[in-house]
Amino acid sequence: YPSELLMQKITEDNQIPVHIHVSVSLQYVAGLKGRALVEFFHSNIAEVENEELRHLMWSSVLFYKTPSVEVMACVLLSTKAIYFLLDDSFIHADEHQSDFWNKENSDCENSSFHLSCCFVLKLNDLQSVNVGLFDQYFRITGHSADHIVTCLTRDSYNTHTFIQQLMAVLSLLARTPSPEPVDKDFYSEFGSKNTGKMENYELIHSSRVKFIYPNEEEIGDLAFLVAEKMDGLTNLPSLNILLYVLAFQVNHFEGSAQNTSSLQPKTLILTSSDLFLFDEDYISYPLPEFAKEPPKRDKYQLADGRRIRDLDRVLMGYQTYPQALTFVFDDVQNQDLMQNLTLDHFGE
Repeated sequence: YPSELLMQKITEDNQIPVHIHVSVSLQYVAGLKGRALVEFFHSNIAEVENEELRHLMWSSVLFYKTPSVEVMACVLLSTKAIYFLLDDSFIHADEHQSDFWNKENSDCENSSFHLSCCFVLKLNDLQSVNVGLFDQYFRITGHSADHIVTCLTRDSYNTHTFIQQLMAVLSLLARTPSPEPVDKDFYSEFGSKNTGKMENYELIHSSRVKFIYPNEEEIGDLAFLVAEKMDGLTNLPSLNILLYVLAFQVNHFEGSAQNTSSLQPKTLILTSSDLFLFDEDYISYPLPEFAKEPPKRDKYQLADGRRIRDLDRVLMGYQTYPQALTFVFDDVQNQDLMQNLTLDHFGE
C-alpha cells in the first residue's frame, strides 16, 4: 500500500468538475497527484495511522441540518471512515451552522493560509445508505441528524463506483454477525402485511449496514405527482416518465464589471408531452428513524413546466461534459390561448 493501480485511479478521479468554483484550499488538493495525494491524506486527514485510502470522489454534498446549502466536497473513503473535505466558505454561508460545526474564530482569515474543514463519518457509525432514483445521488445515514449526508453525484457511474468501494471496505469491518435469518417467502420478505404495500428493496450488508434502493412504486408516485401538476390535462395511464436527471438551471446576470451566471440545482423530468423542472428535497426523504415530524417542504416542488408542443428549438453548446442545453419555447403567456380563440371564433 499504496499500489500503483490505486495511485493512478485516485489521480484520475482527483478532478474538480469544470463548472464548479471552489476555494484555493480545495484547488490545492485537486492539484495533488499519486503519492503526494496519499501522503497529504495521511498527514492532514487520516485519524489513525494504519488506515488506507481506498477511493476519492468530487461531489456536491448536502447536510441534514442545512438542507438548503449545497457545497462542493472532496469525498475520501478509507478503511476507517468517510471524510468530506469542504470549502471553507461553507461555514460562513449560514449563521445557523456555527453550532453544527463548533468552529472557533481563527486568526488566519486574512493571511495566505487557506483553511478547509473536514467532516468525518466513521464507518462503525454508518447505519444505512439510500440510493436515489436512477443512481443520481445517494444519502449516507449515521446515528443522529448530524450524521446524515447526501452526495449529489449527478452521475450513475460515480454513484455505482462509490457504493461498490464502500461495500468492499465495510466487508473488512469486524462486527458481531447478525442472527441467522428465518427463511421467508417473497411476500413476507418484501411486503408489509398491514398495508400490502411493497417496501423499497433493501440489501443488508454483512456489516449490518442497510443499502436501500428505490422500487418501481417511486416512479409511479412521481408520475402521479407530475400528472397532478398538469391539472389533469393528461390521463395518468398514458403518462410515461422518459427521463429523470439532476441538473442545474443557469441564471445569467449581466453585471457592470462582467457577466456572471449562477447554477441553481434542479430535477429535470421529461414526459411524452411536457418538460418539468422541480426543486427536490434530496436529504429529508425517506424520513430518518429519529425524525419527530415531517420535513417543512414536500419532496418535489414544481419550479417550471412547459409543453413539448411549445418547444421551438434546442441549442446545444460545443463544450464537453457537462453539456449545456438551452430550450427555447414559443413565448405564449396563456398556454391555452389557441384553444380559447378557437372556441370563441366558432361558437359553442
